Amino acid sequence: MSVPWLPAEILYSSFGGDWDRFINAVYAQFKFDFLDELDRGQLSFNGLPLRLRKHPLVNGKEASFWHLISSGEIEDERLADFDRCECIGWAKAIIANCTDPAIKMWENTRGTNTNVCLWFEAENYLVVLGKRSGYYILLTAYFVQDYKKRKLFAEYAAFHTL
Repeated sequence: MSVPWLPAEILYSSFGGDWDRFINAVYAQFKFDFLDELDRGQLSFNGLPLRLRKHPLVNGKEASFWHLISSGEIEDERLADFDRCECIGWAKAIIANCTDPAIKMWENTRGTNTNVCLWFEAENYLVVLGKRSGYYILLTAYFVQDYKKRKLFAEYAAFHTL
């Protein structure tokens, strides 16, 4: 499915195998989409401020950035994920276009926290925002593996039948 609001990927192959140039381009997109908007007070979701986790800094870059571009169960052992890096621009686009019928949106609960899930099913890409008192926080974004789709469909259907 092609939608006009989804930005092009930042392809690693375009950087001739130069990881530093690639990650700097990925970070520049993150900075443009999130940090610059945050600095202008324009980063929001559903009428409330959208915040980022800035600490701990890793190589001078914010925790939210590293969580968006890496994968792994143990936080301190997460590794960069090329697919997540290449699609860094999709997270902000999906948040900004969450009312598009192509985006499935619902709330779920993890522990004591309520999250908002924004699933662009056509690309199997999920953005998760934490719902807090008076604001949202960008938690993560990733490609949904096939084994997890059934669970997401069930959560979505259950939320919309309440």
